[in-house]
Amino acid sequence: MECMYWLVYLLVLVFPNLGDGVHGVQQVPCYFIFGDSLADNGNNNVLNTLGKANYPPYGIDFPDGPTGRFCNGRTVVDIIAELLGFDEYIASFKTVEGSQILQGVNYGSGSAGIRDETGDMLGAQISLNEQLQNHQITISKMVNLLGNQRQAAEHLNKCLYSVGMGTNDYTNNYFVPQYYSTSTQYTPQQFADVLTQQYSQQLRTLYNHGARKVALFGLGYIGCTPRATKTYGTINGSSCVDRLNDAALLFNDKLKSLVDQLNSDLTDARFLYINSMDISSRTMNSFPGSNRTTITCCQVNKSGLCDPFKTPCPDRNSYLFWDAFHNTEASNVITARESYTQIKSIV
Repeated sequence: MECMYWLVYLLVLVFPNLGDGVHGVQQVPCYFIFGDSLADNGNNNVLNTLGKANYPPYGIDFPDGPTGRFCNGRTVVDIIAELLGFDEYIASFKTVEGSQILQGVNYGSGSAGIRDETGDMLGAQISLNEQLQNHQITISKMVNLLGNQRQAAEHLNKCLYSVGMGTNDYTNNYFVPQYYSTSTQYTPQQFADVLTQQYSQQLRTLYNHGARKVALFGLGYIGCTPRATKTYGTINGSSCVDRLNDAALLFNDKLKSLVDQLNSDLTDARFLYINSMDISSRTMNSFPGSNRTTITCCQVNKSGLCDPFKTPCPDRNSYLFWDAFHNTEASNVITARESYTQIKSIV
């Protein structure tokens, strides 16, 4: 039985479009992506920040090499785009040209958050508010391409939007009190409230800009990354930093309620909550050997990112983590397929 599982796993890894997603049969006309380093495909390359990944060994398994993706290969949103039938990956806002915007745009930015100040400790980043401003620029260009606002709105209404934000508001804000005061201003419960209140306004702005099919990724186990366990340590026999995961759970509970509220208020739209923690649990169990789920595949520097030009592990398909924060492509394949299974319900 175990051999059969691994045969299926290898088929999924090697043939990511096998099954539900049929390459070439595009299920939505466009895909707009908002997020942080889990989605960033090059927007941070031109910023003055420590949070960039446009150098080897990043991209060692990606056809174009290092592009700014925080991974050895494809990200979750890359694989979702494949499963949706797109022939090309969604272009970054910094590189998209001309009519490419009709296929969608990736606005993701490493270290970005729901709050504007999140991630500033690392340098420049593109917060969710700024990503929404960039989307408005895209819409203006789309109006010019399609001829009028009505046609642009009809096009946008048919698109898929995915938003994955909030991780950095904890890891690069709330839980670094040496840089931010949020942990002294708010309890974890209060901070979850504050975040989701702002997130609600931002998502309603996205709706007002034409979004009608929106997939919202909850937070994963932010206390289980190699960076978290090394920085904060673990107690009571736990393999993770429980206080980080507990805070993420509070946020996720608020996000689930927010999704219900948005679907109730905005009846012509479909908002979907993707339970990243559940998916993460199953993904972690898919990798044999406990060391493969707790150590990094690339050699990391003091910031937790890969050391430039250092040779990474050769068996990258058997590691959960690529660097101290981000997953390998092998892990992303599993996450993307599970996410896509849910996303099909709104496309």
